[in-house]
Amino acid sequence: MAKRAAVIDDVDAVRDAGARAHYDDPAYYDLAYRARKRDVAYYVSLAKRFGGPVLEYGVGNGRVALALARAGFEVVGVDLSERMLASLQQKRARGAASVETVHGDMRSVRLKRRFPLVIAPFNTVLHLYERADVEAFFARVRQHLAPGGRFVFDFSLPSPADLALDPNRSFAAPSFRHPTTGEQMSYRERFEYHPLRQLLVIWMDMTPRRGGEGFSVPLSHRQFFPREMEALLHYNGFSDICFTADFSEEAPGPDADSLVASATVARSRRPVAKPRSRA
Repeated sequence: MAKRAAVIDDVDAVRDAGARAHYDDPAYYDLAYRARKRDVAYYVSLAKRFGGPVLEYGVGNGRVALALARAGFEVVGVDLSERMLASLQQKRARGAASVETVHGDMRSVRLKRRFPLVIAPFNTVLHLYERADVEAFFARVRQHLAPGGRFVFDFSLPSPADLALDPNRSFAAPSFRHPTTGEQMSYRERFEYHPLRQLLVIWMDMTPRRGGEGFSVPLSHRQFFPREMEALLHYNGFSDICFTADFSEEAPGPDADSLVASATVARSRRPVAKPRSRA
């Protein structure tokens, strides 16, 4: 069997670049995900069930949050990307629904309020690369979740076929007109998985059709397996944990692409009384 080639020289550097680069061009982001509607409808239905206000982690430039606001819910959105938040502000200036934004790291931002619904849509949790990152984020969620409130997020299921792909092999995708440059672009994707770090890097290779220098945009996603995520939630103070498939109320099956995780803060256990010492 041929040895699987390696592309990543510095895992940490590529990981960090892949946490930011995909969000540096909000116009391209809007184009890439303009057809993604099912998750938006799902989170709006959740807000109707649990009520607002809603705290959204990874609010970006408002793909989900603006739909929630248009449905009548107060939304507070946290994001680390200044460019995405600036894009959201521009949408608000054009008369779109209002969303309060907070620039900061979801692992550390502390708000002086609680919410009946806390969400982290569209693979936001896949940017938590180490266990300490997950623990810090879950601590903030617990801090901001109202008693009886619900924490809901979605994440892509690891695909064994994608994780085993040759990182030197690229796959053609439809060409497109770049919304920022106006150029017609050829587009290909490559996938590299680091098994010890459970890190999948998706390289998005773009080249102008008329010629010129191309460029690659990395997107780094930590891969969480379902039982692993269940354990992380449990041991970080959550209970009533459940998973559904692909923005439905259906139980996950082998063909599911994404899982929606839902949990609430576990009730504190009463301390065990110490035995009294005999006189």
